[in-house]
Amino acid sequence: MGPCFRRDDVNRVQRSDRRAMSHSMQRYFQFLIAGAAIAAALCAVSAGRALAATGTEPAAGQQVDPAPCLAAVAASDDDSIIAVCGLLVDNDKTLKADRIKALVARAAAWDRKDQIDRAIGDYDTALRLDPTLADVFNARGELWRKKGNRPRALADFGAAIKLNPDHPTARGNYKSLAQEVERIGAMLAVNNKPSFNCAAARRAVEKAICANPELANIDREINAVNTKVVREAGKDSPRASRAMQQQQDDFIARRNAAFGRPDYDLPKEMRQRLDHLLAIERQ
Repeated sequence: MGPCFRRDDVNRVQRSDRRAMSHSMQRYFQFLIAGAAIAAALCAVSAGRALAATGTEPAAGQQVDPAPCLAAVAASDDDSIIAVCGLLVDNDKTLKADRIKALVARAAAWDRKDQIDRAIGDYDTALRLDPTLADVFNARGELWRKKGNRPRALADFGAAIKLNPDHPTARGNYKSLAQEVERIGAMLAVNNKPSFNCAAARRAVEKAICANPELANIDREINAVNTKVVREAGKDSPRASRAMQQQQDDFIARRNAAFGRPDYDLPKEMRQRLDHLLAIERQ
C-alpha cells in the first residue's frame, strides 16, 4: 500500500485557484480532495490499530490529558471518578502510567460504593499492566477479605510483602488474617463438641449433651467463659476464684441430679447458666 495522504496535501489542493480550472477539472479536484480526506481518515484508523497491536505508547501529541481524572480524585467525588477516570481507562491513547492511576482511583471509588467485584476487576487490570504494585496487591487482598475469600486475601497480602517486605499495612493484614484462619480452624476442630470427652461419658445427661450439637456447643461455651471469669476473679483474691468455680461445680451437680425429671428443662438451664456467666464477664 502506498503512503497515506497528509493533511498538507489536502490543504494544498484546496488553495488551488479554482477560477482557472475548467468545470471538469474542478470536479476532478473535488474528487481528489474527498479521496485524500477519506484516505487520511483511514490512515489514522490503521495507525491506531497498529499502536494497540504493538502496545507502543502514543506520541506526545496523541496522549490523553489525565487532569480531569486527577481533579475528580482531589474532589473526592466518586461519581465523577468513575465517569471521568473511566474515560482514561477506555481510551487507547492513554499512557500506561495514567491508565494504572485511573484504574486504581476508580477501584477505590467502586469499593466505597460497595461494588466489590468491580473494584477487584479494576485492580486485576492494573496488576496485569504492572505486577510490581505492592499497594494494589494489598488493596485487592482487603477486598477479597471483605468477600470472605481468605485464601486469596492471604495470597495477595503475601505478594505485597514479597514485593515490599517493609509494607506495614500488608504485614499487619497478613498477620491478623493468619491468626483469624488459625482461630477458625481451632473452632472447626471442636465444633459441635462439648467440653468433655464424649467417648468417656457415663452419665445420661452427658450422653444427651453429646447427642445434641446445640447443647454440645453451649456446654463448651459455658466451660470457656467460666474458665475466663474464674481466672479474672483470681486476680483479686484466691478466695474469689474458688467461690466462682464452686458456682460452676454446683451447677453441674444440680444438672446431673435433676436430669430426667419431668419438670427439668436441660436446654433452658444451660442457656441461663451461660447468660449468667456472660453477664459476669462483661462486668
